[in-house]
Amino acid sequence: MRILAIESSCDESAAAVYETGRGLLAHEVFSQIDLHQIYGGVVPELASRDHVQRLLPIVERVLASAAGDNSSAKIEGIAYTAGPGLIGALLTGAALARSLAHAWGVPAIGVHHLEGHLLAPLLEPEPPPYPHVALLVSGGHTMLIECAGIGRYRLLGETRDDAAGEAFDKSAKLLGLPYPGGPHLARLAERGRANRHEFPRPMLDRPGLEFSFSGLKTAVLHAVRALPAEAIDQQRADIAHALQEAVVDTLVAKSLRAMSATGLDALVVSGGVSANRRLRERLDAAAARVGVRVYYPRLEFCTDNAAMIAVAGEARLSAGERDEVGIPARAQWPLDTLRPPGQQREAGYREQVKQEF
Repeated sequence: MRILAIESSCDESAAAVYETGRGLLAHEVFSQIDLHQIYGGVVPELASRDHVQRLLPIVERVLASAAGDNSSAKIEGIAYTAGPGLIGALLTGAALARSLAHAWGVPAIGVHHLEGHLLAPLLEPEPPPYPHVALLVSGGHTMLIECAGIGRYRLLGETRDDAAGEAFDKSAKLLGLPYPGGPHLARLAERGRANRHEFPRPMLDRPGLEFSFSGLKTAVLHAVRALPAEAIDQQRADIAHALQEAVVDTLVAKSLRAMSATGLDALVVSGGVSANRRLRERLDAAAARVGVRVYYPRLEFCTDNAAMIAVAGEARLSAGERDEVGIPARAQWPLDTLRPPGQQREAGYREQVKQEF
């Protein structure tokens, strides 16, 4: 089955073509960083308008690229991000996907954005085995999930307030770094000196697998305010280093705690923060000591992209799933309401989507 996938949940416009048994044939991502940079964050209305302009040309280019691989093969289904995300941005991609599906007479399926992230490592030559534990860590989410298979997810723990990526981004803003802050903060942290600041490792002093990162932002705020007026770049780097170490320590410790609690020996790390080099370095070392193997998506598939949506969509379309409602999109969509491919979605799903739309 050859499918087209569309991603538009936030500020990346993306499309991909994927074929069962052959894998990813073409993909493209356009980031709106330059558009939102002057505002210091994503402006939802601007994001939606830009998706309207960008998505169709991107779709045309990936279709042309995939056609060059086999011009006789036609699209047999369409997958698109239906949530969670910015509702206006989601609707732009959903409207395009549903319109193309109607025009071409092919089925369409709305994909859960976080399931896409969970399945991104399946694009690699050595995909992770099931069952495994997944650390999903991004600007909007930080959670540990036990994955028994596609659509078989058990939430082990999540953040009570801010996500790890949000702590990075907002702390970067406090340090005067440009948007998006996370990557800039990571680069600044590489020049930081150890033991110049001591930030808390939230919730490591108590049992459980939940996270909390709001206190870290407050600690960074106090450290920045304590800097002299003529603070030099090295002092800012020291704060960035301390913050990154606190976040990484917390993520590593909680991940190993989840591995111990479940008895599993495979850990998937996905989401935008999974591209952080310090996190990968520390996780690999800690996991090796306890006999756990860690799987990551390649860097280009850590952030939002349509290739991961294609993987999730192909699994569900191939199992016979179809969306029958008009243009479903959900700003909020609990991951644990998903079911394995081919099984009916959660009770009341379709009616709820209709009401939300």
